[in-house]
Amino acid sequence: MTERQAERLANIVIGVAAAGAAFYILKTPSLRRMASGLARNAMAGSGPAWLLAETRRGWDGGAALAPPVRRDMIGG
Repeated sequence: MTERQAERLANIVIGVAAAGAAFYILKTPSLRRMASGLARNAMAGSGPAWLLAETRRGWDGGAALAPPVRRDMIGG
């Protein structure tokens, strides 16, 4: 077996295991509630952080495009 074949087989095994775990979680009501709560908390925690990071990146990008202000020309 070559390394490429081994990697492909490992990817398939991991995919099947993930699909089986997802099916089991979705089938079991208590695990489904726990998973939805964790997903809700993850989105509530990462959403504002992402928004702040994007705002800061846009602010910095806009400042880089603005022409420099010449202070000697303002007010005489």
